[in-house]
Amino acid sequence: MGKVTGFLEIDRQDRTYRPAGERVRHYEEFVIPLDEPSVKRQAARCMDCGIPYCHTGCPVNNQIPDWNDLVYREDWEEASRNLHSTNNFPEVTGRICPAPCEESCTLNIENAPVTIKTIECAIADKAFENGWIMPRPPEKKSGKRVGIIGSGPAGMAAAQQLARAGHEVHVYEKHVKAGGLLRYGIPDFKMEKSIIDVRVEQMEAEGVTFHTGVHIGVDVDVSKLEKENDAVLLAGGSEHPRDLPVEGRELEGVQFAMNFLPQQNRRVSDEPLGDVEEITAEGKHVIVIGGGDTGSDCIGTSFRQGALSVTQLEILSKPPEQEDKSLVWPHWPLKLRTSSSQAEGADRDWSVMTTKLTGGNGAIDTLHCVRVDDDMQAIEDSEFELRADLVLLAMGFVHPVREGMIEQLELELDPRGNVLANDQDYGTSREKVFAAGDIRRGQSLVVWAIREGRQAAHAIDAFLMGASDLPR
Repeated sequence: MGKVTGFLEIDRQDRTYRPAGERVRHYEEFVIPLDEPSVKRQAARCMDCGIPYCHTGCPVNNQIPDWNDLVYREDWEEASRNLHSTNNFPEVTGRICPAPCEESCTLNIENAPVTIKTIECAIADKAFENGWIMPRPPEKKSGKRVGIIGSGPAGMAAAQQLARAGHEVHVYEKHVKAGGLLRYGIPDFKMEKSIIDVRVEQMEAEGVTFHTGVHIGVDVDVSKLEKENDAVLLAGGSEHPRDLPVEGRELEGVQFAMNFLPQQNRRVSDEPLGDVEEITAEGKHVIVIGGGDTGSDCIGTSFRQGALSVTQLEILSKPPEQEDKSLVWPHWPLKLRTSSSQAEGADRDWSVMTTKLTGGNGAIDTLHCVRVDDDMQAIEDSEFELRADLVLLAMGFVHPVREGMIEQLELELDPRGNVLANDQDYGTSREKVFAAGDIRRGQSLVVWAIREGRQAAHAIDAFLMGASDLPR
């Protein structure tokens, strides 16, 4: 695909960032896109490798070599049609997906994969710029009604697919605006929220009805939705955070990451914070516990709020700088990765376990730590302390919140506490109730949520109509 000898003649070139000293002064996106000729040249690097391993790395099964070839040939509109045939929101994944497809690229054997994520984002952005993203309402209605609880990427993808199949789709979101963690968890400097607004408008024109500010299981009993709909899809995510059960956890200034991040997103969008304790990193020494993407988002947000210092702690050992490709390729490798937020000046430390928190007048001021070995056992005489005015817990999520909707439905759970449903028909233990996304599979990536939303839509359509033409 692309230019036959392109991968031999053209070096990898990717998007760059605006300088850290400039970008930490605002909450806008700071990635500098490649110009169109450069994107074409990068698409030309896609080699006719026979077996496109990039497909195995992409959860939504994007036809990556095909749209690379179309970009190389400058048929951008057809590239957009191809890309949207497998991915409802490529402008989202083109910004925040970790790009497992690039790890699977054959050229990654030499550490120079095709810039798949950059090309994907360029196609999606050009499609919006040229007005190719239009509502696609169904030609006829099915007479069936589907209720979807949660408007994150799984719920949104399922809603769009089901509406296009002719069903009456109602999406229920507990927050003021649709988008789920895309809106309230992902910082604006990684993805501006106008992107979600445009998709919501498109979906409304396709027949989807959004009910925001409605917390199913709290404001409305979920049994009401069961009676009103021919099928119900649970897409509420996995929001029960992993806690830090140590002495001093109750001190003021110790917060979950997902209490911290949504507040800043609401400030940027001029949305009221509501009746909650305001959290800010301004003028503080911030400790982020957890080395993943959520922790990284806390770092970038803290710097923009004016933190004096930010330190990120990870209990696992420091990964290798480079993976052994003979052992792991084309699978996702464990290796040291540095996010744009971490590169803005955070101190990072590995193999660190927090033993207790102390402070005066009920507020945190010191984090007590110990170094651990690979078996998570404390190393003798390795204790140390860190100054801490704000501690953000970003250690992941253990399972969906069970109180309310899940308990009311009396659903069976899997051993990890997620709603039990397989990835074939997505049906739960309750008739006509389905589950997709993090609420079913556990904490995962946006691209996996989109995949599950699309596949659940296929399953629900088949359940309602006896068969489905929707893609899986």
